[in-house]
Amino acid sequence: MSRIGKRPIEIPSGVKILFNNPMLKVEGPKGSLSREIMSEITLEIDEKNINVVRADDGIKSRSAHGLTRTLINNMVVGVTKGFEKILEINGVGYRAEAKGDVLNLSLGYSHPINYQLPQGITVEVDKMTKVFVRGIDKELVGQTAAKIRSFRGPEPYKGKGVKYADERILRKAGKTGKK
Repeated sequence: MSRIGKRPIEIPSGVKILFNNPMLKVEGPKGSLSREIMSEITLEIDEKNINVVRADDGIKSRSAHGLTRTLINNMVVGVTKGFEKILEINGVGYRAEAKGDVLNLSLGYSHPINYQLPQGITVEVDKMTKVFVRGIDKELVGQTAAKIRSFRGPEPYKGKGVKYADERILRKAGKTGKK
């Protein structure tokens, strides 16, 4: 039995769960999310909890048990609290600016990068070097942050580029001159 999969998911007040096999829809104060549930997994829903139950002990249903529980929990947390990733921009002249649903980045290239944000994602820029990526879908927030980071990943010599706020860059020693 999956240690993660057998834990119940608590339903906070203000969240509605609609399960029409195989589609699960979660509605809350921040919005609504929907996801298709695998046929090997069933859900037992009451007023306070959701229990994820697998149909049999086959390899496919065992591997999907914990994953499905985590995905449903992320949906519930997303519609109540939301998710956030913080990116930092380091480098002389490197900066970001948010204009509506477009993120303008100057990252040392000969041209600025205008990144069209996916629907459901908001970006806030603080002091032109800190970017807050927010949304209700954890997967989409992570993908968007990774895409922004991929425009100019951090380099190991001076640490210039876009990195996650909690990321630690291993620095390399540069060349040394002859004595």
